[in-house]
Amino acid sequence: MRCNVAKLSTEARNAIPAKSFAEPDKRKYPIENKAHARNALSRVSQSGTPAEKAKVRAAVKKKFPGIGKSDK
Repeated sequence: MRCNVAKLSTEARNAIPAKSFAEPDKRKYPIENKAHARNALSRVSQSGTPAEKAKVRAAVKKKFPGIGKSDK
């Protein structure tokens, strides 16, 4: 079964405004839509530093408050 993974071409990534990245100075962790925001959370949890994790979580929470919350 294939996962529905958010994919970006180089051209599409370069067209995203810096404010749509969790780390705009590095243009790292794009969060322009919900799929990419979820992907950014996943990627940073696997390989990000504690500072990157906090920054990405805060950026995603600010832009998409419902992502990362459980309905339990």
